[in-house]
Amino acid sequence: MARSPETPVAPRVSPPDLPDHLDAAVAARNADLIAARVELAGDADLAYASLEQCVVTVDADTVDLTGATLLDVDLTGIRASSVKLRGAGIRRLRVTGGRIGTLDLSTTRVSELELRDLRIDYLNLGAARVEDVDVIGCRIRALDMPQAELTRVRFTDSASDEVDTRGMRASDVDLRGLDALAFLDANSLRGTTLTSFQVQQLAPVFAAGLGIHVTG
Repeated sequence: MARSPETPVAPRVSPPDLPDHLDAAVAARNADLIAARVELAGDADLAYASLEQCVVTVDADTVDLTGATLLDVDLTGIRASSVKLRGAGIRRLRVTGGRIGTLDLSTTRVSELELRDLRIDYLNLGAARVEDVDVIGCRIRALDMPQAELTRVRFTDSASDEVDTRGMRASDVDLRGLDALAFLDANSLRGTTLTSFQVQQLAPVFAAGLGIHVTG
């Protein structure tokens, strides 16, 4: 008898494919950067730019990557008040270490993303289409995922104060490693995997969503 596949299926995330040599490059709106090393500071405008096989360091107020294309990008030691990736296209992006005020990934198309050892005040995935994401060792104060489509997403050793899942559609989303104080809509957790302890914590929310009055 054939074995059924394990659930949830782990994200298929690989490190960015980077060349041995990178040339220093200057960030600019609509730039086309290939095999480059980029340092961002102040207010960095890379809206609608293309970054392929790049290493990026950030110590900036704002980074605007609205509508940009990121392919095989390694972003390390980030410090930024705001990083805007709204409407961007991402494939194999790794973000490691640092602090971000607002990380806006709303309406973004994501394939292979690793977020590791980050502190994020506000992570917005609203209406994003996300596949193969690993979130490891991150502290996210507010995590918004309304109307997002998530496939093969895993949280490990991470925490959040508040998670908004309203209208979220999930497949193979592993929330067992996310210590969340509150989920705003437990009814949108279909397609996720939780621990028994997490389910116990959410029991009052599940009951309320089903119209069950619990006393005593």
